[in-house]
Amino acid sequence: MAEVVIFGVKDFASLAHFYLRHDSNHRVVAFTVHREFMPAEGEFEGLPVVPLEELETSYPPDRVSAFAPMSHRKMNRLREGVYNDLKGRGYQLVSYVSSRATTFPAGRIGDNCFILEDNTIQPFATIGDNVVIWSGNHIGHHSVVESHTFITSHVVISGHCRIGAYSFLGVNATLKDQITLAEGTLIGMGANITKDTEPWSLYKADATRASKISSADIDF
Repeated sequence: MAEVVIFGVKDFASLAHFYLRHDSNHRVVAFTVHREFMPAEGEFEGLPVVPLEELETSYPPDRVSAFAPMSHRKMNRLREGVYNDLKGRGYQLVSYVSSRATTFPAGRIGDNCFILEDNTIQPFATIGDNVVIWSGNHIGHHSVVESHTFITSHVVISGHCRIGAYSFLGVNATLKDQITLAEGTLIGMGANITKDTEPWSLYKADATRASKISSADIDF
């Protein structure tokens, strides 16, 4: 069990607090955000909120762990920035894996992962660091989900696939077996991917080729 400080004061932080409180051995003791986003009342979900710039003073890394379950904004790069900041301050980052997810010992899940209910992660699959996997997905055997990615809901990733870092997979996307998504791939909802993708590319459900729009340029 760890005492945990959660980064954020919005929906993701509220959900993380709920899941850790009701479905983990961890105890949430506070929240933290950058000073400019501090709530006027100084608390969230009935717990204190501390400026990130002062976090070590009130909650030093030898006493608490951290958790930064943020959204996919800027193709996951905002979440990566906070993840690296907390690691650089010496904090160990916990992961949350729902007790209602199906996992097996023959695999790996990194730190600062937020994996919700009804996911199936088959044997020999690897999940990197700082990955969000929303509810109801299938991660096939021997597949690799690299760090700083976001998988929404009801996504099917078949066996022996590789999901590149910073990728985003929309609702109901499907990948055939042995597909590689290059770094920064954005897969729109309902898209069926049958070929490897190009780096920082956007694939829509109604197209079989990459969009001319770069995923790196989307404020998403």
